[in-house]
Amino acid sequence: MNEWLQARNILAVRLDNIGDVVMLGPALRAVKETSPGASITLLGTPGGTTGAALLPWVDDVIVWRPVWQDVGNRMAFDPAREMELIRLLSERNFDAALVFTSFSQTPHPPGYVCYLAGIPLRAGESKEFGGSVLSTQLQPAPDELHQVERNLRLVEHLGFVARHRELVVAVPDDAHAAVPSLLRSAGLDPDAPYVLLHPGASAKARRYPPERFREVARSLSERGMPVLVTGVEREAEIVRQVAGSTPRVGTLVGDTTMPEYAALVETAALVMCGNTLPLHLADALDTPSVILYSGTDYEEQWRPRRTPTRLLRVPTPCHPCYLFECPIGQPCLDIPPEQVVDAALHLVEHADEIRRLPTRPSIRAGANGHLQPSTAEGARL
Repeated sequence: MNEWLQARNILAVRLDNIGDVVMLGPALRAVKETSPGASITLLGTPGGTTGAALLPWVDDVIVWRPVWQDVGNRMAFDPAREMELIRLLSERNFDAALVFTSFSQTPHPPGYVCYLAGIPLRAGESKEFGGSVLSTQLQPAPDELHQVERNLRLVEHLGFVARHRELVVAVPDDAHAAVPSLLRSAGLDPDAPYVLLHPGASAKARRYPPERFREVARSLSERGMPVLVTGVEREAEIVRQVAGSTPRVGTLVGDTTMPEYAALVETAALVMCGNTLPLHLADALDTPSVILYSGTDYEEQWRPRRTPTRLLRVPTPCHPCYLFECPIGQPCLDIPPEQVVDAALHLVEHADEIRRLPTRPSIRAGANGHLQPSTAEGARL
């Protein structure tokens, strides 16, 4: 008898950003469809757990900011805080814990917390030796494996059956109903097709320069295509720089729920962003996207796999660097704005045609700034 398939109170651990939680969808769906009587609780960060509102397979959330994911020693030394997490998990009497990580993260700190909390089944993927911290340790997948497949690989190894591998999010009707008023509040006509442009990203190295995005927004506006520039509160200045005072360019900063933001992505004619949340939402909602993809990561790890996409990046010898800030001026994103606009207009015009292709092509910007076919294969229907 498979103990994992008998578990009824399952903890899913994904202590990272919202996009990482969104990419859990297929794996959690596999768990829920294989064991429909099981309850799934997501343990996530304050930001990441907002993505749970889009995943109908999550029954509950526990919000926590983990010391092992802290960047830059900003968290105070407080062992009692970590003991509180152990107590909190212990009280919930979980049968099993699925520890989801990216290629660069270790499952052993959260696995040890789950061990101390008395969770008998603990699974994760690691290249490191961790003793008996994990009851099931999966050997690491190739670094280039897409994060969705990495998550699925873990649950499939445990016996859960994945019948759906594509990203899917659930956007409620009331979120769709809020879109017209959100667009009007941004100064846009709710009946006109628009581009959703998201210039921010958690890592500075992944952001296309705001002054270039401003030129893109202005050019699209001049061609009669309204632009909605979005961001969270900490990105307000970037949004302001991109939007400027250009006609038919509106802004939304921190004024939406996560389902409402997903509804805006779904309604848009095109999404334009870097390697960040809207990329994954657009892929889940089949909204065409132009991605200014920096050289920080392998494209194969995070790229859209289903929606028509134009992925732009200048090849550089330092790719992938995995840096939060670029020390050499972001040559990987040295893409002329007019090239970005051309890609956007082409994609809007040909999105339906691309959807009919058995293999969807992607393009990136070459070293000379000209667009060329990507070596990475596009999403398959």
